[in-house]
Order: sequence, then structure tokens, then C-alpha cells
Amino acid sequence: MPRSSAGEQRTDKRFRQMFQRYVSAPEFDGILRSRRSVRAYKPEPLDSELLREALDAARWAPSPHNAQPWRFVVLTTVQSKLNLAEAMGQPFRRDLLADGLSPDEVAARTEQSRNRLAGAAAVVVVCLSEEGLQRYPDADRQAAERAMAVQSLGAAIQNLLLTLHHRGWGACWMCAPLFCPETVRLALDLPDGWEPQAMITVGRPAEEPIAPGRRGLESIVVYR
Repeated sequence: MPRSSAGEQRTDKRFRQMFQRYVSAPEFDGILRSRRSVRAYKPEPLDSELLREALDAARWAPSPHNAQPWRFVVLTTVQSKLNLAEAMGQPFRRDLLADGLSPDEVAARTEQSRNRLAGAAAVVVVCLSEEGLQRYPDADRQAAERAMAVQSLGAAIQNLLLTLHHRGWGACWMCAPLFCPETVRLALDLPDGWEPQAMITVGRPAEEPIAPGRRGLESIVVYR
């Protein structure tokens, strides 16, 4: 491996100094490793300023050509969360019945989903906007452009999750809107071009989920 130049070493040192002004490396590692998907919350309202901080962190994620394709819809009232839960419950119920679940199982699953939304202090619906993406004359490059935008939404969501966790709040990334995007769009009266991709439930943790296992590096990394 080639040795770094003196200029590269100075740049690397500046980046380390910038990073350490905000958080130490051990603390950052602890934040990454201790975050969990929290599904049960205490009945405690979420500080609006904290939520704003988390959303602000989300927008600092990388995106293709700095298109910043993320859009967020924040639900904090009981009625808004219930309205979304009821709307999404209909296609969810239909899909579960089609999967062969019994009516009792379907009722239990839909009620559980409803309670998860209603019991959260806030629900953030993450949407994709193609505004600002580059346009290509061929389908393959356009599909790649969209894929990059979708990937950047994941980065924005990770920023959101880590910020909430660092501030002592729990959250859970749910992909249910992908299965009924039109239902979510209508229920929330979304602006044209906002495509529902995910929703994040947020609240003060009422549980301490056990850390799930992780594959070893040897099984997921190949060096060439």
C-alpha cells in the first residue's frame, strides 16, 4: 500500500480534529453499537426541538449530485397516527388473508401494528422525491439514478436514528409504506412527487432489546 503524502496526512489530521470536537471515537463507536430497534415506548411526549435536531441531522446525509431527495412527514397527534394506522390496516389485512392466516391471526397482527403507531410519541414518514435528480435518455441510467436516491434515503434515516438514540430516545425503522404507497399518499394528502418509502416510530424506550447477532467480517468482506 503506498505511503500517504505529507499533504494527505495534514488533511487527515484536520478531519480527525474536526470529528473529535463533537464526539470522541470511543463514544461514537458506542453510539453505533448500542442503537436498537425499539418497538415499545413510554407515554411521554417528544420534545419538538429534539425531533427537529434529528431531522436536521438527517438532511446532512450524502445524496447523488447533492439532490437531497428526502422528504419528511411528521405525525405527533393521536388522531393523525390513528388515521394512518387505520388506512394502512386495510391493505395489511387483505395481504395477511391472502397469505393464508386465520381471521384471528390477522386481527391480532393488525391490532399490534395499529398499537405500535398509536403508542409512539411521533411517527416520521420518509418519502422520496425525484426533484433535482439528473435525467437521462436511457432507462438503465435513469434507474441507476433512482437507485442512488433510494440509497441516500437509507443514509438519512440512519442519521435520524443515531441522533435520536444519542439523545436517549428509541426508534424503529418500518418499511410498511412500500407495500401500500398509494394508501399512505392518500391518507397523508402528500404533495405531488412525494413517494412514501418508510416510517420511523419514535418514543422514550419502554424496553431494552437484546442486541441481534452480526455476521463476522470474514463472511461479508472480500479483498481483491
